[in-house]
Amino acid sequence: MSEPAYQPAHTRPTPPMYPGGMLIDEEEEREVLEVLRTRRLFRYYGPQPGPSKVEELEAAFARQTATAYALAVTSGTAALVCALHGVGVGPGDEVIVPAYTWIASASAVAAVGAVPVLAEVDDSLTLDPADLARVITPHTRAILPVHMRGVACQMDEILAVARQHDLRVVEDCAQADGASYHGRSVGALGDAGCFSFQFNKILTSGEGGMLTTHSTDVWKRALMFHDVIGGQRNNVPADEILWGINFRMPELLAAVMLVQMRRLDGLLAAMRERKRMLTEGLAGMLPGTGLALQRIPDPQGDASIALIVLAPDSAAAARLAAGLRRENVAAGVLYHPERSDYHIYAHWSPILSQKTWTEQGGPWRWAKREIRYSPADCPRSLDLLGRAVHLDVNPLYTNLDIEEILEGYSRAMREV
Repeated sequence: MSEPAYQPAHTRPTPPMYPGGMLIDEEEEREVLEVLRTRRLFRYYGPQPGPSKVEELEAAFARQTATAYALAVTSGTAALVCALHGVGVGPGDEVIVPAYTWIASASAVAAVGAVPVLAEVDDSLTLDPADLARVITPHTRAILPVHMRGVACQMDEILAVARQHDLRVVEDCAQADGASYHGRSVGALGDAGCFSFQFNKILTSGEGGMLTTHSTDVWKRALMFHDVIGGQRNNVPADEILWGINFRMPELLAAVMLVQMRRLDGLLAAMRERKRMLTEGLAGMLPGTGLALQRIPDPQGDASIALIVLAPDSAAAARLAAGLRRENVAAGVLYHPERSDYHIYAHWSPILSQKTWTEQGGPWRWAKREIRYSPADCPRSLDLLGRAVHLDVNPLYTNLDIEEILEGYSRAMREV
């Protein structure tokens, strides 16, 4: 007689992790149809006069983040490029980026002719303020902290370093819409903040992005760069106008985002409650196992899109992740040396090999010192990421899902 089939702890399929995307319904449809019926697809004009959805979105986003200005663009990467131009970063400048972020953070630096310089993350898996001094040079112009997986960086310490060295700070908030640090929205702490509305993000219009700032000068420079005639449209004095390109957000994307913004509080509440339940459930399991939860610099401000457990070594992390998957819990280790992942600096081959679009051009040709990269540049980050077991905190999880996931952890920990 055959053995009965193994019954995993988690009995339901895991819902797709597209927080805002999974909630798209008739509300977004109505907003989009309104734009189509007016035929006003471009923010500045259409066949008949009327209000702009993009302008409405910018005002709403500035209110949400408590910033003076918000500028809607075509992507999070576009927001980064516009922000870097906005703060005056250019060829030969160096910009510090963390070892754990999507490659677009570094690519945006290269796109403005500047040189990305790598710094370690710490056990928060965000930029380590203590490592900044190691990589600051006379050519450093800016710091680009990334609020990874909804966790705000240690901005007090980072801003203190920036003030000490007269550096600009551009926050990458692509994965952290709604997160905050000591009561202030991410994107409102540095010189500029950059958000993404790509489909994987907390709020989404499929693509799109937003730049936030308190600075009139940063906003004006970004405005001119994101629109080839942005200066003329916005009455910038002729002698101040700079050339630009076109990263303007279309009205259809703004229509979707206006609805998505109304969903933010509910999404954050759902994810935070589920992460609280998971964290409290794990609190009694972790002591004595060698496992620890990721350190969150400001737990109250965590967007709570992920729960990360740090194992004592990579082998234990691999066993824990394998055990969780056996229990139908969709968890995985963040860093595998043999598996390419553009979230990990060691896999940024176009950056590490200093590839350029032409033989004569590119940031490393314009650098003011010799720049060398190696996959071994940030060993502490690779160690942490190789020990980090990641689980999405899905807003669609039910209480039963949470109970079963915790049972899955209980079973999987026996492997560790």
